[in-house]
Amino acid sequence: MTITLREVMPEDEALLREIYACTRAAELAMVPWSDEQREAFLRFQFDAQDSHYRSQFPEASYQLILKNTEPVGRLYVLRDATEIRILDITVLPQYRNAGIGTSLIRDVLAEADRSGQTVTIWVEQFNPSQALFQRLGFAKIQADGYSDLFQSVPGNS
Repeated sequence: MTITLREVMPEDEALLREIYACTRAAELAMVPWSDEQREAFLRFQFDAQDSHYRSQFPEASYQLILKNTEPVGRLYVLRDATEIRILDITVLPQYRNAGIGTSLIRDVLAEADRSGQTVTIWVEQFNPSQALFQRLGFAKIQADGYSDLFQSVPGNS
């Protein structure tokens, strides 16, 4: 299995919407909405998130995760002088628990170790990937009632 990254291109929008939708599937399963209402909600939320990321973090890298040549997720990362911030890492459900996310996070941690930076990510409190970040040496350093901020420090990975 070869995992690579490539920059997001405008023609990836439908795929990015699908990737985003999988992050909201559990929530949407609990609401009594029609398919049309769910689709409208997902469109609105994706557009809002994408606009927020791109306006607040224009210098971030926006990449698709590829398994061999097949898109399996997205990785958005902001790098500055002191920190590498994972804005978003999402692997499609059918590719989870295969080591893809773990491998990519370890790559980011190794990059941070080489450059003496910290790595941070906000993770929703209900998201099971919190256990992954803790296993990889991240510590919860802040909470806002909905998400927790995790941080790893150089040499701790």
